[in-house]
Amino acid sequence: MAPSRSVANGPARRRKYTVNVLNIPSASNNQIHCQYCDKSFSSRGIRSHEQSCLRRREKKKDDDEFAVLAAQAVEEQIKRKEVRRKRKRLLKEQAAATHNIGSPSSDPSTSFQDRTENAPDEFIMGPSFETVPDVDVMSISGDSRQRAGSDSSMASHAPTPLALSSLSAVTSVHSDLDTFKTEYHPKSGRATSIETFSTFGRKQDQQPPIVDEEPWQPFSCRADFEFAELAHNAALNKDHTDALLQLIWRIVDGQANITFKSHRDVSVAWDRAAGQMTPFEKHTITTRHKREDLAFHVYTRPLWDWALDLLQDPLLAPHFVWDAQRVYKHDGTRYERFYHEPWTADRWWNVQSSLPENAVPFAFILYADKMHLSSAGTVKAYPVFARCGNLPVDIRNTDGLGGGRMVGWLPIVPDDSEEDGKLSYVNLKRVVWHEGFFKLLETIILYAKTGYAHLCYDGIVRWLYAFILLLSADYEEQCVMALIWGTNCHCPCPICLVPSDKLYDNASTYPIRTPEDAQACVELWNRDKTAGEEALKKRGLRPNVFWRLPNSNPHETISQDHLHVYHIGEWGKHLFGELKRHAAALGRGAEKKIDDQFATFTRWRNLNHFDQVTNITYSDGNKLRDISKQILYTTQNVLTRTDDEAGYALLRCIASYLHIDMYVSLDVHTESTIKAGKAEVLEFQTHLEEYIAIVDETDPDTIKNWNFPKMHASKHIFDDIIAKGAARNFSTRPNEKQHGPIKCWYLRQTNRKDIANQIIELDHKSFVAEFVRSRIDYLDEERHKLTLSREELEENDNDNEPFEAHLHIGSPLRNLTSLAQVEEEHRSNRAFDQFRKKLTTFLNHFLPSHHIPLPDGIMWLKLSAQDLIHEHRYLKVQYESTATWKLTTDYLRCSPSFHGHERRDCALIRTQDKDGCDKNIFVKLLFMFKHIVGNRTLDLALVLPMDASPRRRLLDQDLRLTRLRARPAASSEFITLHSIIRGALLVPDFDNNGDYFLVDYIDTDMFLRVQRKLI
Repeated sequence: MAPSRSVANGPARRRKYTVNVLNIPSASNNQIHCQYCDKSFSSRGIRSHEQSCLRRREKKKDDDEFAVLAAQAVEEQIKRKEVRRKRKRLLKEQAAATHNIGSPSSDPSTSFQDRTENAPDEFIMGPSFETVPDVDVMSISGDSRQRAGSDSSMASHAPTPLALSSLSAVTSVHSDLDTFKTEYHPKSGRATSIETFSTFGRKQDQQPPIVDEEPWQPFSCRADFEFAELAHNAALNKDHTDALLQLIWRIVDGQANITFKSHRDVSVAWDRAAGQMTPFEKHTITTRHKREDLAFHVYTRPLWDWALDLLQDPLLAPHFVWDAQRVYKHDGTRYERFYHEPWTADRWWNVQSSLPENAVPFAFILYADKMHLSSAGTVKAYPVFARCGNLPVDIRNTDGLGGGRMVGWLPIVPDDSEEDGKLSYVNLKRVVWHEGFFKLLETIILYAKTGYAHLCYDGIVRWLYAFILLLSADYEEQCVMALIWGTNCHCPCPICLVPSDKLYDNASTYPIRTPEDAQACVELWNRDKTAGEEALKKRGLRPNVFWRLPNSNPHETISQDHLHVYHIGEWGKHLFGELKRHAAALGRGAEKKIDDQFATFTRWRNLNHFDQVTNITYSDGNKLRDISKQILYTTQNVLTRTDDEAGYALLRCIASYLHIDMYVSLDVHTESTIKAGKAEVLEFQTHLEEYIAIVDETDPDTIKNWNFPKMHASKHIFDDIIAKGAARNFSTRPNEKQHGPIKCWYLRQTNRKDIANQIIELDHKSFVAEFVRSRIDYLDEERHKLTLSREELEENDNDNEPFEAHLHIGSPLRNLTSLAQVEEEHRSNRAFDQFRKKLTTFLNHFLPSHHIPLPDGIMWLKLSAQDLIHEHRYLKVQYESTATWKLTTDYLRCSPSFHGHERRDCALIRTQDKDGCDKNIFVKLLFMFKHIVGNRTLDLALVLPMDASPRRRLLDQDLRLTRLRARPAASSEFITLHSIIRGALLVPDFDNNGDYFLVDYIDTDMFLRVQRKLI
């Protein structure tokens, strides 16, 4: 039974605990009487009770005093009101008696009456608290606020309660404590004001603002503003905004219906759709470190289930390629082999040769790279992306259906300041990575050994054997994949056994790593730890998860990435850094000259433009690539042989590097281009050794160590192309692009907690959305075809279009222009001198030579000053690329202001010399227009030819520059736009007026045209 407790004073009340009185010690022993309330309390709590009791007594005393004062104030106020009423009656009687004696205005009593009748009672003779001793008006007001929530009431002390607000107003009349005085600047013209506490700081009553009945203006309506606001807050881009508006208008027009009414409805629909594609699975791996078991979570999309999603997709099925191929093109004398897709290269051929009859490879391309999600770099992720090597590159390297897909989320061993750098901790990170990657590969290991029977699109049942075709990664991840020690080991290359002090030497060849050698070292280690450790150390090896898959030797699958090896690595971190060091050594004037020349560099589509580069550090590989394409033309007159011999030697290295970069960039390689690329690697090494020798002689303190792994990558890059196809097959660019959505999801759609589950769910939604979208687009396309006639269908399917269809002239001006107006508007430009006369001469020669009769049977066409032409400022030209043998498009501008800058693009045209022989020359577009002659519309342009003979310089030969020289402006000519072969980027030689350089690094087609002397 619970104990009971009784209270001596007062009636007994129920307590939470009841204690037997017999068990309570006497109060005289353990209890003390309170000096304020005379109650007994424990000696441990008497102090806190007495303090509380004292506060209550003081508060009750204040309440009693306030009640007395309030009662006195009420009584005083009643008395004074009675006195005022009597006085008013007396004054009225006196005024009536004296009305006939004098004017009311002359009697002081009448004047006083007027004032008193028009004034409130409180301002005639209000109560004053000055007669009450020790009373503070503010304290009363304060007490009134305190008592608002108390249990005491004035009603128990005063018979007539008074509203405290009224009392407060009364008490503030004669008190100077609550008045404020404001003095204004003499120049303001405003008088000094005195205000009470209640009015100080408050604005005088003002007329309320006029209500705007259409506050959304200048938006057309409220809904327009609300949509624009939502699009802005949601950070919708142009495409998203257009798509949402199109959906809204389809619903408004009754063409579509939507059933969603809340976010929950949308979530339920996603949940229903999620089952159509392979979801992620969660695994837990346990690793022992320092006698402690550490658990890590791995998320994987089963690789073979993902592959089946692709295989069973009817839209992708026709595009799968199964068999290895060797393809050739006749070059005029012989058939030359070329390489582009993975199945045209050697590795695919070798893998298929090792398989049984009727068996074909199913190729996986895997990419893994650690990434930062937060700007501070504290939140990281380790996604793994997969692509199917059996699909064409135009599908495989996209983000949509059949493109790259996140299939894994690897655990990251956290950084530890005590453990980082220690061998045991490094080993822990490697073990966790490979154990996690094993969970990803687990579903394909079986089919890599036994195969999987699949009925293909062409009706043939094939045995598909899974294998890893490519591992795409930066050097750091390559070392993890190959399980080598990296830069700290004796052989830091993941492909060959080049010594760590010979990485710059690409003229020598070293043995290729093989799993058999590595496994032999591991077996030796199992038998003899000391000898095995020494053997593994020499090769920088550890056991590897990829050994479990046939035909997936990691040293063969690892490839040299174009982005990290060249654009970010060899160029961005090394050559570009050296160039900026040489520019800084020449002084700020040299740096400014380089920056100014970058700022005036000719603009070109898809080429980043820079206002300065010498004092900015870039980490974007695309920007670094574009800087390298422009650097020779902007520094050739700064780092000269006379001003900086070492800097000039560095430019020769950069010119050779650019040639290697262009050869690697080719989407289709021939035996000739591969041979030229390998030769250029040795040429670069020669120039680099010359540069090192000059620096060692002139400034040895600044000599750089060029012995690093990415310098060695050029040794293997062209072998990778022979084995796996063009470099874009193993580029990390398409995969790193997919980091963007993950960062956006983290920043906008997660709560920054348990991010792996949230991001994986968002990625799966994207996967499902791509699947559904592909079917909707296909349905729309097929429905559209049903609306076309047979002739329209045949026209759409005809690839053999005439050349004219590959040229489109656009951006027309609104109004036609007369020939006289053209000459007047450009009279300051000598290129437009005798515009009408030149055009007349051109037409009278051009039309007959192309068998176009002159109108009305005349013999000589004459143009009047009022004849009209229609100016256009945009030209799209399609041409057959010498690099891919496919149609490629150039976009040319001829405008006085395009995005705030004048654009007069150049082009390569087909013409004839004086002897009638065909030749190609470069021209600058000055004016493009359409002109009607008879019933024909001609597409014409005024151009400035660039075929004058320039003075050749040693600089051009050393840096391999193509120099051109423009004719004088008065030598401008007319051409037909159909004579244009392709566009061209020309940049002026900033120190030689009239001279230009051809930027042949702008694309692979122009590069090969220059190398093969086709211009």
